[in-house]
Amino acid sequence: MESSISQTLSQVLDPTTGILIVVSLFIFIGLITRRRRPPYPPGPRGWPIIGNMSMMDQLTHRGLANLAKKYGGLCHLRMGFLHMYAVSSPDVAKQVLQVQDSVFSNRPATIAISYLTYDRADMAFAHYGPFWRQMRKVCVMKVFSRKRAESWASVRDEVDKMIRSVSSNVGKSINVGEQIFALTRNITYRAAFGSACEKGQDEFIRILQEFSKLFGAFNVADFIPYFGWIDPQGINKRLVKARNDLDGFIDDIIDEHMKKKENQNSVDAGDVVDTDMVDDLLAFYSEEAKLVSETADLQNSIKLTRDNIKAIIMDVMFGGTETVASAIEWALTELLRSPEDLKRVQQELAEVVGLDRRVEESDIEKLTFLKCTLKETLRLHPPIPLLLHETAEDTEIDGYFVPKKSRVMINAFAIGRDPKSWPDAETFRPSRFLTRLRLGATRTLGLTPKRLDRLGFWNRAYQISKGVTSSLYHSGLVVGRARVCNSGYTRLN
Repeated sequence: MESSISQTLSQVLDPTTGILIVVSLFIFIGLITRRRRPPYPPGPRGWPIIGNMSMMDQLTHRGLANLAKKYGGLCHLRMGFLHMYAVSSPDVAKQVLQVQDSVFSNRPATIAISYLTYDRADMAFAHYGPFWRQMRKVCVMKVFSRKRAESWASVRDEVDKMIRSVSSNVGKSINVGEQIFALTRNITYRAAFGSACEKGQDEFIRILQEFSKLFGAFNVADFIPYFGWIDPQGINKRLVKARNDLDGFIDDIIDEHMKKKENQNSVDAGDVVDTDMVDDLLAFYSEEAKLVSETADLQNSIKLTRDNIKAIIMDVMFGGTETVASAIEWALTELLRSPEDLKRVQQELAEVVGLDRRVEESDIEKLTFLKCTLKETLRLHPPIPLLLHETAEDTEIDGYFVPKKSRVMINAFAIGRDPKSWPDAETFRPSRFLTRLRLGATRTLGLTPKRLDRLGFWNRAYQISKGVTSSLYHSGLVVGRARVCNSGYTRLN
């Protein structure tokens, strides 16, 4: 009797049997849970464990737009252990960006992003909460205020330099992309560090390029966490080196600015002292970050550490260089493709500004059609075509299940070309935005109020770009003058 009991126990406790019991239990729990929750949205069928990781090369804005044609405006993919959702329709985007904004307000961060932003010490990737709100307040009211932007002489200096360069090469071929990238790079660099720091620009651009590569690099550990400690691709070593390089570069600049601040006590009160972004951020500097009541005075409500300052500077350098250069280059490209719109821009510049002076900041609000041109450019060619969000809790969209910590990709490229919302969606037509002036401010983007709700984030994208639109206006003036001169030359011949 005892031997039969021990034999039975040994069979039950057999490792293979135990594993089968555990697996069966997990399958049973999974089936019960699946019956209780809504289904996942439609999407391509994946492989066990890796899911749809074999489709990584298709996770571009164009690739996801093609998937939307087959699976609809909400598509589900599984990358390893990570659930990903592609949003390609205005109706679903409204659910994410407006109706359930608090659920989708977080920003996802890969291993590279978390490490290179000092564990989300910046504003772009910080989770929504008191820290993010107060960081935003600092940036909006101090660093990126309109008064601050208008005081940056570096913008005017660099634009004038580009105009002279283009004017001196009339009749010759020039690389417009290189010219515009150099313009936005120089403006952003000088605004961040001051003109005295130009000597280190090449080194900093090298650091930026390495950061950009690491941000976009495929890391299997982002999708299968068990590979994190193995580091099969050697990315962790590159991350450590890249951040050490950045620390060495920006720490020296911060130290120089702190010494300059100490020496300002000897400067007469009436003297004007040029300040840059680092100076503005150092006004909130403390050895330890500190948050108090959000209703408190701004100067006392938040204290920034060195890591915060360095992370914010990287946000600005990435957000103010390539993205802005891309928007400007596409705007010029579309104007050259559309002679009628180019002529209209020329006419507006001639009427508002004239041809005997440069565009000033005070002219910007009067250049209505040129602003419409920028909006139409952002619609067709968004500099950041995929807007990434992360769910803070389990939720549902259109009857489909979206678990906590899912990555949601808003495909601004696909939504901007949605034929249901935009007549002649593939056509560059800035005049579509003039409807706003005829219908009133409530019909922003030239759409009905209902469609405005669906596509409201275009207005936010435009406002983000607005701080650098003077560069676009000056570039438009250069193109306009060049075309006028060329037309006159042809007629004379």
